[in-house]
Amino acid sequence: MSNTLSKIAFRIVAPAAVLGAALAMAAPAGAQGMGQGGGQGTGPVGQTCAADLAKYCAKAPHGAGEARACLEDNRAKLTADCRNALDNTGGGRGMGRGQQN
Repeated sequence: MSNTLSKIAFRIVAPAAVLGAALAMAAPAGAQGMGQGGGQGTGPVGQTCAADLAKYCAKAPHGAGEARACLEDNRAKLTADCRNALDNTGGGRGMGRGQQN
């Protein structure tokens, strides 16, 4: 009788454990896209500044601030919308610029 109970418990617990492990691995990947755009160029700056990124910062990697730093280095050449996105979103919010364009 206890052998049958063990088999039933295994059939219930094993799939739940696999599902739990899959969800645990997926959660960090999903969280990467949160906050400042996840470093994938999908945040407000990445979307608004896509053309400027391609033109001035194509070699700057996303994810650790290099792309944003490149945009800041080329600020005078950027579109007004891109400068606005840098000033008002993500880690660039309030970067000591006093909202200058």
